[in-house]
Amino acid sequence: MAKTLGKCFILFLAISSLLFAVSCAKPKVKPEPSVVEEAITEEMPAVSKQMEEMKKMEEERRLAEEQLREQKLAEREREAELRERFVNENIHFEFDKSTLLPEAKEILKEKAEWLSIHRDVIVTMEGHCDERGTNEYNLALGDRRAESAKRFLIDLGISVSRLTTVSYGEERPLDPRHNEEAWAKNRRAHFVID
Repeated sequence: MAKTLGKCFILFLAISSLLFAVSCAKPKVKPEPSVVEEAITEEMPAVSKQMEEMKKMEEERRLAEEQLREQKLAEREREAELRERFVNENIHFEFDKSTLLPEAKEILKEKAEWLSIHRDVIVTMEGHCDERGTNEYNLALGDRRAESAKRFLIDLGISVSRLTTVSYGEERPLDPRHNEEAWAKNRRAHFVID
């Protein structure tokens, strides 16, 4: 029994020592932040705000570039449309005449305006006739029609060096039918950009 009592006493001492050691251990104290840590903590909102501003500026730049691309695309499409109109808008003449009609003069004024903007463009004016008359007569009439359009453009300030003429007479009808409606379409000057 003395042995058992000794063992219990030793066990009691061991447990007491252990409890004392644990209770006397220094508690873990959160260290005070250093000056650098305080400065970083104080600057975090400012850095975060700067990052947001930079993202906003980048998004605005991206949107501006996208708008510019869209604007340039619209300008190219508009320019292509005007170029197509220049080529596809013919002027027409009365039967057996090469004098310019008022509507033809208005179209030529628009063409002169376009040509004055596009100074590198060279144009060939094709003179065309309906099928009535001889080939030789229609070639001469087609030439007079192209030349009258050329003279009008020169009078509006377009350089003669940018304008050439050719006559096809009745060789290239726009409308192959044999009636007044078709003949009216075929009496024309057509413009080709070289």
